[in-house]
Amino acid sequence: MTIFQDQNYTQSVSATAEKYVFPASFAQQRLWFLDRLIGPSGLYNIAWAIRLDGVLDVPALQHSLDALVDRHEALRTGFIGQGSEAVQVISPPMPLVCTLAELPDMETDRDGAARLILETAANQPFDLTKAPLIRTLLLKLSAQTHILLVTVHHSVFDGWSLAIFKHELAALYSAFSLGVAADLPDLPIQYADYAVWQREWLRGGVLTRQLDYWRGQLSGAATLVLPTDRPRPPQLSYRGTQAAIRLPAALSQDLKALAQQHNATLFMVLLAALQVLLHRYSGQDDIVVGTAIAGRTRQETEHLLGFFANTLALRADLSGNPSFCQLLGQVRKVCLEAYNHQELPFEKLVADMQLPRDRSRNPLFQVMLVLEPPSGEQGGAWAGLSVAPVAVAQDSAKFDLTLLWTEQPDGLSGVIEYSTDLFDAATVERMVGHLQTLLAGIVGQPDCTIGELPLLTAAERQQLLVGWNATQTDYPKDRCIHHLFETQAASTPQAIAVVFGREQLSYQVLNAKANQLAHYLISLHVAPEQAVGICLARSPAMIIAVLAILKAGACYVPLDPLYPKARLELMLTDAQVPVLITQGEYVADLADTQALIVDIAQLEALLSSFSTHNPAVLSQPEHSAYILYTSGSTGRPKGVAMPHRALVNLLNWQTDGLQQRPERRVLQFTSLNFDVSFQEIFSALSTGGGLVLITEAQRKDPRLLLAAIVSHKVTDLYLPFIALQQLAHTHASVLIDSHLVVIITAGEKLHATPAIKQFIKNLGGCRLVNQYGPTECHVVTAFDLPEDIRTWAEFPSIGRPIANTEIYLLDCNRQPVPVGVFGIIHIGGDCLAKGYYQQPELTAGKFIAHPFSNKPHARLYDTGDLARYLPDGNVEFLGRIDNQVKLRGYRIELGEIEAVLRRYPGIHEAVVLAREDQPGDKRLVAYLLHPQQGQPDSSALALFVKAELPDYMLPSAFVVLAEWPLTPNGKLDRQALPAPDLLSLRLGHNYAPPSSATEEAMVVIWQEVLGISPIGVHDDFFELGGDSLFAMQLLVRIEEHFHNELPLSLLFDEPTISSFAKQLDVVLKQNNAGKHTPIQALRRKSYQITEL
Repeated sequence: MTIFQDQNYTQSVSATAEKYVFPASFAQQRLWFLDRLIGPSGLYNIAWAIRLDGVLDVPALQHSLDALVDRHEALRTGFIGQGSEAVQVISPPMPLVCTLAELPDMETDRDGAARLILETAANQPFDLTKAPLIRTLLLKLSAQTHILLVTVHHSVFDGWSLAIFKHELAALYSAFSLGVAADLPDLPIQYADYAVWQREWLRGGVLTRQLDYWRGQLSGAATLVLPTDRPRPPQLSYRGTQAAIRLPAALSQDLKALAQQHNATLFMVLLAALQVLLHRYSGQDDIVVGTAIAGRTRQETEHLLGFFANTLALRADLSGNPSFCQLLGQVRKVCLEAYNHQELPFEKLVADMQLPRDRSRNPLFQVMLVLEPPSGEQGGAWAGLSVAPVAVAQDSAKFDLTLLWTEQPDGLSGVIEYSTDLFDAATVERMVGHLQTLLAGIVGQPDCTIGELPLLTAAERQQLLVGWNATQTDYPKDRCIHHLFETQAASTPQAIAVVFGREQLSYQVLNAKANQLAHYLISLHVAPEQAVGICLARSPAMIIAVLAILKAGACYVPLDPLYPKARLELMLTDAQVPVLITQGEYVADLADTQALIVDIAQLEALLSSFSTHNPAVLSQPEHSAYILYTSGSTGRPKGVAMPHRALVNLLNWQTDGLQQRPERRVLQFTSLNFDVSFQEIFSALSTGGGLVLITEAQRKDPRLLLAAIVSHKVTDLYLPFIALQQLAHTHASVLIDSHLVVIITAGEKLHATPAIKQFIKNLGGCRLVNQYGPTECHVVTAFDLPEDIRTWAEFPSIGRPIANTEIYLLDCNRQPVPVGVFGIIHIGGDCLAKGYYQQPELTAGKFIAHPFSNKPHARLYDTGDLARYLPDGNVEFLGRIDNQVKLRGYRIELGEIEAVLRRYPGIHEAVVLAREDQPGDKRLVAYLLHPQQGQPDSSALALFVKAELPDYMLPSAFVVLAEWPLTPNGKLDRQALPAPDLLSLRLGHNYAPPSSATEEAMVVIWQEVLGISPIGVHDDFFELGGDSLFAMQLLVRIEEHFHNELPLSLLFDEPTISSFAKQLDVVLKQNNAGKHTPIQALRRKSYQITEL
């Protein structure tokens, strides 16, 4: 192989003809592009520092540094733009200025002061147009103690270069201080020669073969979505820091031995282990991790300084829960093939893949792994000096996570560099512990499946499985629900139990009427564990019927009169209902049932002949109290049979937490088909409170609802989120004198909107409690929001498990997930339903054997809901596991899009669905609640969303609604949301012609660069197929036409002609007035480039 210097690439750029221009390498081109995009930054600085103890020969050190700059052209290289390309500008040999600094003698915190000086210098940006791109700082601590800091820009340097630099600097210093010649190898070429050769060689068949391999390897790769402490910002700031990690020597040796046993390398073992960790954190099977490779495949480059390193994207398939050894075999094969195709520059691969533009992430991978070989930190002996490495922290992170391992004599050590936009220090410290535990588990059980390898430390496992589930509390396990009511009726017989408009029933009257109906049901041979239907409008009769059925020993089956007739018939048949209690207007619709229909309105005279005394105890705590029907994935509703014991436990906890008051009034808002209705009814009737019933019209009209709350002096209110939000907005325009003490919300994910915050604040002293629980368990967690509303999270926690309840967050292999990692909620304890009525197979699939309990027949319920533990032990609810969608290779959490839309002015609430109204055409559709007259400005809304979200998360359509379609339970009915008119609601615009001279000139340039016509002033550059190469070409053309230098970031900020031209006109006007203000000063942002 011959690497050559072609005179066609060389030209003079100065009068002295001492500077030469060469094409930049592909890697240099990428860093130059990023520098133009994000502006001056220390992100790509490489810093190294050593402590020098002894009598330092400062002239020898200066001569050594000058000799290195003379020897390596890369150290005196800068860059300029020629058209849309970058070129290297090599300066003649020059002295390297070594900055001298000294700590004052009076400095008390000398270590801290030294650290600040070093870190400030190491993170100072370079101007890539000005060589040399290397700085040195000599910090004097005392007469015989110095620290040398060397900072070099990555565009002319890499990790291998640093090792060379250390060795040669030590050799040169020793030679100069001793007065002898340094023995350094000859350099047959310089880096610029390599750059020229690379561009000549990587074309035609060579390029095609490389691209074909990587396309096949990475096509369709999933985007890694790790759990983060904060939402991912639209553009990364690259702020970061580091956490240390160390492995004992014995464990390090065991990892090497494992690699040898499988004919692999230590790097391959560490890579497989990292991919297992990412798999366990994310729940994803398709994991891509990046790594750096030296890129010095030619002998001539061995001793050169320069940016030769390339990046490889290494993909693993972890599906099927393989053993670690099986995964290692796969990783070994992937690595060896990648090494054989390592000469394709990463930047060309990214450009070829045509990935969706996403400034919030790196392209192809977000996690990097590097293993550095063992090497002396000082690179060799320094004559007369004792040398030790000095750590220099750099406040940046190029990726979400970078794991950098170094082989040391006493074991592997390293750092995790992480983005502080995303992660807290405590989270990464836990990650360090998980990785250490995982690696120890791998060497102990390499044939163990990756899903069963240990991840949690012993202390974490104890905390998650035992400590946070220590909820055991005494409660009356021998009693049934109606017994609690009967006890209360005997205690406060004259207290008001039920209020419905002007009608009131005392506890004594209510109990007597319920007893008469219960004795009547018993006369109809209603027996324990039989299901009795209730199809009644909300009224005192409904409450009497519920109590009577329980007293008769049966369980009640709510049948909402608003449900379709076919669904009611299916529920009646499935529950094998022998008796149905209803009222006149519903009898005709239910005439086809086989059940005996009891019209309660016609029974008054008959019931008067039955006893008013409590029936003898017929039911047991393990008997069912109700069967509630929920939606089934097969289309068949599922009947959940809930035993008395679970509900008594709930009430015992609930009433303890509510601090009972004689003046309590509980509103009965929820449909009887919704389990919260049980809480409403019996939290009042088991404690002496009054239950306030309202009409259906009052339920549906927030103004009427608010009036009822005020007039009946309601103290306790249970509302799903949507209803609470509507009430809050109504309250904003209606002044009320409220007696509300507590509002409990459940059934939907709580969003603490500004309206809800203001509502609670205005109520003064009213608590807001967020509860969670599926129908199969009723309420299992609760979180009392803090009194200081300013501290509320946008989506508050669902809290901790209630009494005698256990919460386990498990992965797909039913292993506990770490704090901060999302897992599926599994519920255990005394709260569980008996199962699905008459569906044993479904019950067995969802109510599983308890893997963490030694109690006989203990079970867990698999909710299918995603959540994670927060560090304080509270649970953060994410949503249904099926609320995540995969679109164009990206896994998308719809709630993230909804959160952005909610921030737009005038949007009260937002819901995003992935619809497939045409086969194979899946699209994101945003539904917006906008009650005011008129609709939001679609253009402004589209621009707002584009500024916050990557392209692949942009909804294809907006559908604006004045109100949500609701289920009878008051929840959002997602199935009733209308299909969009995609032709009229697509994000984007019809053709808009230019309206100014600036726009006219821009349209011409855009059309010529992109080769598309016509282009309207509202068309998006990137949606038209623009990428980084086109971006640079476009910017150069615009600069030439308008005679102004512009930052590349402006095109990413303002990707339409209309918005770009407005910014450009500001600059042109200021320049014409003699005030040269660069556009960079108008808008400063940080960017992540994804198309290189």
